[in-house]
Amino acid sequence: MTLDLFFALAGFALVTVITPGPNNLMLMTSGANFGFRRTIPHMLGVGLGFPMMIVPVGLGIMQVFDFWPLSYTVLKILSVAYLLYLAWHIAHAAPPDGAPQAGRKPLSFLQAAAFQWVNPKAWSMALGAITLYAAGRDLAAILWVSGTYVAMGCISTTSWTILGQQLRRLLDRPKRLRVFNWTMAGLLVASLFPVLWT
Repeated sequence: MTLDLFFALAGFALVTVITPGPNNLMLMTSGANFGFRRTIPHMLGVGLGFPMMIVPVGLGIMQVFDFWPLSYTVLKILSVAYLLYLAWHIAHAAPPDGAPQAGRKPLSFLQAAAFQWVNPKAWSMALGAITLYAAGRDLAAILWVSGTYVAMGCISTTSWTILGQQLRRLLDRPKRLRVFNWTMAGLLVASLFPVLWT
């Protein structure tokens, strides 16, 4: 990969991961509700889970949709169901005082990594990155794309979690936190509309 192509890939990766989407909304909400330290496993799940998804996508997993078109519909239904579940989880998140409510905790590494497989924005990003920067589908190019997303993911996940943690100061009252959580849940549900109309 040439230096020019790498810088183009890095810019593309940063723009795609740092713009608002389900992962970033959930990281901001987790930072606001649970703080930075407790959100680290969630951050790592997003930051490493998506790049790990790129490799099998680049090596041809998308051909499954060509051979079995119903699989795309199944994926869409699973995506919508899981995003609705996560929106409910966000709407009922823990208070900002650090005293967790029973059963309320941030997403784990595995939950956040697995979420990438049902995240519509993640699929779009993976397909776009592979098509533009690893069109030959050779392993070296795919690994460059994946590694670049690890680096850019660190910037994005850290930024959105810190933003949420800073908002925590404004959410020191239960009513404000409820409004924030329900607003974030509503935005997460709104992010489904592009999926439902494609």
